[in-house]
Amino acid sequence: MIKTAFGTLGGVFVFSLNLYADTNRPAPPSLSLEQAVLMGLQHNRGLQVQQFNPVIAGAFEQLERGVYDPEFFASFSDTEENVVETSTATVSQFQNEGSDTEGAVGIRQQLPTGTEVEASVSSERSISTRSPEQQTARLGLTVTQQLLRGFGPSVNLASIRQAELETEASRYELRGYTEAVIADIEMAYWRYVAAREAIRVVKSSLEIAQSQLEEVESRIEVGDLPENEAAAARAEVALSKQNLIDAQSAMEKQRYTLLRLVQPNLSVTEMQALEAVSSPDVDVSREPDAEESILLALQSRSEIKEAELQLQRGELETVVTRNGRLPKLELFINLGKTGYADTFDDSFKNLDGPGYDVTVGLEFSQALGNRQARARDIIARTELEQGKEALANLRDLVRFDVLLALNELKRARLQVSASTETRGYREQTLQAERDRFEVGTATALDVALTQRDLLQSRLAEIEARVAFMIARIRLFQAEGTLIERRGLSIDSVDREIIDW
Repeated sequence: MIKTAFGTLGGVFVFSLNLYADTNRPAPPSLSLEQAVLMGLQHNRGLQVQQFNPVIAGAFEQLERGVYDPEFFASFSDTEENVVETSTATVSQFQNEGSDTEGAVGIRQQLPTGTEVEASVSSERSISTRSPEQQTARLGLTVTQQLLRGFGPSVNLASIRQAELETEASRYELRGYTEAVIADIEMAYWRYVAAREAIRVVKSSLEIAQSQLEEVESRIEVGDLPENEAAAARAEVALSKQNLIDAQSAMEKQRYTLLRLVQPNLSVTEMQALEAVSSPDVDVSREPDAEESILLALQSRSEIKEAELQLQRGELETVVTRNGRLPKLELFINLGKTGYADTFDDSFKNLDGPGYDVTVGLEFSQALGNRQARARDIIARTELEQGKEALANLRDLVRFDVLLALNELKRARLQVSASTETRGYREQTLQAERDRFEVGTATALDVALTQRDLLQSRLAEIEARVAFMIARIRLFQAEGTLIERRGLSIDSVDREIIDW
C-alpha cells in the first residue's frame, strides 16, 4: 500500500485514488506536479503488474510454513476371505470364512526440531468360522526424531526464512520500480513546463520582431532608412515564426509524453492542452554533501537491499546444504496401548488392561560417495562468495552513481546562475543596439542578431532551470530517497491468497 501526504493510494498492493472519482474522465486542464505523480501511480499498468509480485512471494512463504501444519488422517478397510486350510492335527482340509474390518483416525505433525509426531486411535474387528469375534482397540503414539540430517530448527526453518527474504526482496523491487515511475513522471512534467515556457518566450520574441519590422517600415516610408533595411527585420520575423512552429511541436511532444505517463487511456480527442501550474523550485543556495548522499544511497537503494537479502538467503542455503552432507539417522519410538474384547465398546473399556506394545529403533542410510550432497554444498558456498563480491561491486557502482548525480547537479546549479547573468547582459546589449539604431549608428540587422542572441539566452535559462530540477530528481533517485522526499511510503499488506 502506498501512502502519501495527500492520502492513502491503495490497499493490498492495489492503488486507488480519491482525487478523481471517475478514473475514465479526461485529465484536467490544470495539473500540478503532485496531481501528475498521484495520477501516474494510479494508471501505470507496469506498476499494477509489479504490485502482485509481493503477493505471490507471500504465498510461497505460506507454502513453506504449511509444511509444519498439523495433518488429520483417517483410514478404513474391510476384508473378506474364503480359503481352504489344512489342519495340522488331522491333515484334513476345511473351509474357513472370515472378515476383518479396520478403522483408524489420528493427527500427525512435523516440528522444526526434525521431529515427527503421530497420535492415533484405531479399532479392528475380526470374525472367522474358526474363532469367535474379536474386537481390538488401540491408542498409539509414534515419535520419529532425526539425529543427523534434518536435525534442529536452523536447517528446518531455513526454507521459511528464505521465503520471507524473497517476500521482502519483492517489496524492495516494487519500491525501486515505483521510484523509477515517479522520476519519469516528474522529469516529463518539468520538460513540459520548459516547452510551454519556451513558447511564451518565442511568442514574445515574435511580437518584438514584428514591432521592430513596423518601426523599420515606418522609418523607410518617411525616408529615414533605406529600403534594404527591411529585409533583416522581415527575416527576423520569419525566423521567429519558424522557431514558434518548432516550439509548438516540441510542446505537443512533451504533452503527449506526460499524458502517457499520467493517464495513458485517454483518447486522442481527450488529450486536451494541459496547464502545468507548478513552477520549478530552483534552490541554488545549498550544495548537497557528498558523503551524506553516499551514505543515504548505501542505506536506502532498493538494489542494495535486494542484494543484501539475497546474500542472507545464500547463507541460509549453505546451512541446508552443509546439513545435507550428513548421513540420515533417525530414532523412532512407537508406543501402543491395546484393549481386547468381543464387542466394540468393551474393547475400549479394556484399554486399561495389560495389553501394550513398545517399539524403539534406529534407522541409518547414507549414499556411497555422497556426490550429489557434496556438489550442492559446493555450489551454495561458491554462490555465497559470488554474492558477496557482487554486493561489494554494487556498492561501488552506487557510490559512482551518486557522485555523477552530484556532479550533474552542481553543473546545473552553476548554469542557472550563469544563464541568468548572460540573459541580463544580453537584455542590456539589445537595449544598447536599439539606442544605436535610433540614432542611426546600427542597422536593423544588428538589432535582429542581438534579439536572436537574447532569445537563445532566455531559452537557455529555461533549460538550465529545468535541468536543475531533473538533476535533483536523479540525485534523489541515486540516493534511493525520492519516495520519502515526496511524502510517499510503501507499506507491506497481507493479502488473502486466492484458492485456485
